[in-house]
Amino acid sequence: MAFDFKIMRSLIYVGLAKEEYRPKLMRWLYKHHVPDSISTFGPYCTKYAFYQAFPTPPEGERFGARTMQLTEHYWIVDEHMKEMKNRILTEYMPMDVLRWQGCIPDAGDTTVNAASGDAGRAVGGDNGCPPFVFAFVPINWEDDFKGQGRTIEDGANYRWQFLMQYPESISKEEGEKWFYDVVVPYFKNCPYVNRFVSSKVALNYGAAAYDRVVEIWYDGEEEWYKSAVEGTKNLPKPEWAQQDNFPFMKPQFNFTSLFLGDMATMDCYSQYHGYITMR
Repeated sequence: MAFDFKIMRSLIYVGLAKEEYRPKLMRWLYKHHVPDSISTFGPYCTKYAFYQAFPTPPEGERFGARTMQLTEHYWIVDEHMKEMKNRILTEYMPMDVLRWQGCIPDAGDTTVNAASGDAGRAVGGDNGCPPFVFAFVPINWEDDFKGQGRTIEDGANYRWQFLMQYPESISKEEGEKWFYDVVVPYFKNCPYVNRFVSSKVALNYGAAAYDRVVEIWYDGEEEWYKSAVEGTKNLPKPEWAQQDNFPFMKPQFNFTSLFLGDMATMDCYSQYHGYITMR
């Protein structure tokens, strides 16, 4: 067997179809998914963490806000290579999990299991539902636009992370030109922005096919609103726009966001001790 030493970071954006499903999804995540995952990839994944999503800010829906969490991994081996296909136990991932996240139509309770976790994560997009987001990016940021030298003593960070998939009506080159010519200068010069970095997406698994990940930091939600909503009103609307206002892309499909803090809610390797309920 030939294994490639391939260091990557992966981002899973977890959404909710509605708040009713939050406790159900949390129970599956902490009772089943975390131990399943650690048992599977512990030997070749160096970091496994959850970041709970902050409440969606005003008008955040048009930015494709996902409302559950960011799941982040740091890999040293690509677990999707053919040498990794045979596993001793199948991941427990009922179809309900995808329904709770909004990746399949909310057609009522079902106990049918997905064929595998990978098959489950490939749904969405072609069924009218937001796709499951599983993007692989470099472990470090490729573009550092603003805020170099910031330390933890400079204050709390309200992190706005988003993934972009340029519309099919334009080429990737046109999309990148718009990003560097329009988006970068605006946010780089915005006084509310404390940190601004970005990378190209290296690989996508599942239905989504994102091109770029961006992270912008603010002091808080109000500064984000002044920057991303109020401040972008004068940005020119491109011919390929899928909506009238910035980010001009179809939310949840071409533009997907998370609003996060700068500390992991759960470092699964060091903090997970099982599904221990309150008594």
